[in-house]
Amino acid sequence: MHSGKKQLPLQTLSLIMGFMIWVILSSLMSFIKMDIALTDNQIALVTAVPVILGSLLRIPIGFWTNRFGSRALFTTSFILLIIPAVYISYANSFLDLIIGGLFIGIGGAVFSVGVTSLPKYFPKERHGFVNGIYGAGNIGTAITTFLAPVLAIKFGWQTTVQLYIILLLLFAVLNFIFGDKKEKRMKVSFSEQFRKVYDNQKLWFLSLFYFLTFGSFVAFTIYLPNFLVGHFGLDKVDAGFRTAGFIAIATFLRPVGGWLGDKFNSFKILICVFAGLTVAGLLLAFTPTLTLYSIGCIVIAIGAGIGNGTIFKLVPLYFSEQAGIVNGVVSAMGGLGGFFPPLILSFLFNMTGNYSIGFMALSQVALACLIIVVWMYHQEKLELSQNIVDHTIEGVMVTDLQGTITRVNPAFTMVTGYTMGEVIGKTPKIIQSGKHDKKFYEKMWVSIKTNGYWKGEIWNKRKNGEIYLEWLTISPVQNTAGETKYYVGMFTEIKHHKA
Repeated sequence: MHSGKKQLPLQTLSLIMGFMIWVILSSLMSFIKMDIALTDNQIALVTAVPVILGSLLRIPIGFWTNRFGSRALFTTSFILLIIPAVYISYANSFLDLIIGGLFIGIGGAVFSVGVTSLPKYFPKERHGFVNGIYGAGNIGTAITTFLAPVLAIKFGWQTTVQLYIILLLLFAVLNFIFGDKKEKRMKVSFSEQFRKVYDNQKLWFLSLFYFLTFGSFVAFTIYLPNFLVGHFGLDKVDAGFRTAGFIAIATFLRPVGGWLGDKFNSFKILICVFAGLTVAGLLLAFTPTLTLYSIGCIVIAIGAGIGNGTIFKLVPLYFSEQAGIVNGVVSAMGGLGGFFPPLILSFLFNMTGNYSIGFMALSQVALACLIIVVWMYHQEKLELSQNIVDHTIEGVMVTDLQGTITRVNPAFTMVTGYTMGEVIGKTPKIIQSGKHDKKFYEKMWVSIKTNGYWKGEIWNKRKNGEIYLEWLTISPVQNTAGETKYYVGMFTEIKHHKA
């Protein structure tokens, strides 16, 4: 099998190529509309069609990557992209641009290939950084945004598209030759994989997070140039450089976000990200001075970049067996996040004459994400505690202050024969053997109240009536205020004893 050291640069460069062709229409629109008469609504539709399909196709492409491998998907995608690229280079009508743009969306959909394939080559503790490096391939949008107009001025927009055809053919050949023919594949049906994940709340939370972080990146990339010129009176060159700076910060911080997710708790990283986006959105909503506005945009760029990298650290962590389809769903939501916010911002601007409501909405969505991720962080800690209890070899029984059983673990069932359903809501009397008198239990509780625990040998009774000896420890569980809320008993059966 080819090493990850070969696949990472190959797939990252392939993503750059995919994103370069993905935005070819929007980058050349100022030239295209000089030859093809288009209304403003038609222009919006032509530029939107590749984004929509490029987002939705990420779901099946992620699944197919797990089934057929990245070599087949990248090679096939670049070959298929040649067809709409040729078609667009000869386009002379709105319909031609729509048809060509529809299939150009494949360029954006190839994002799902690498985020599904690359984690197979690296240990889990490096998944965040690796996916971050790969995700930095979205710099391809910036390359085309600046390169395509330059080429169009010199050669014309049709020839510029045809030059991209040469690059597509080159990358198809590179992936065919250097792609991994022996990549690990999973032959599970789409419906079977989707059934396993569609009702998992983590999938939709991660999708919401990526909708916000990647959507913020795309929305600001699109709207910043015109806003800086119209609102602050900057010239187009200055506005372009500031926008390029925003793109550069967000793009190059994506691997940093993945690395941080590898080194630290990913939820803590996302808490910082969404807190920053919440504050930045509020700052921008009040249309401050250019200096404060620039600071707000930089915070957005930092949050979007780090957030994009950290989120894809969590996907293989929670969905290792269904990584293909989950990567597809999450990245599709991110793509749609890049489609809808710019439209909403434009709509609100046309209605109100400013972007304040849009920025306030960004702040509120970020705040909602912050609340969710804090909840997920604490849920993860609870799940960890539950897993420890469930997998310990000692029997565990938890009761409330009234002595009602609230939880037992599998080891308890193995020793006593009682399932959780049979003992929840009952008291420990259900397993008492009758061999100990009242004074025995009174001394036990005096020890718990005085020393904070009790431990010793005790006779109890199984479900089948058999009496057995166990070593039992009982301790109170207190909350942060020092108040006792539960009692936990942990026991081990003593199998070698004298009756």
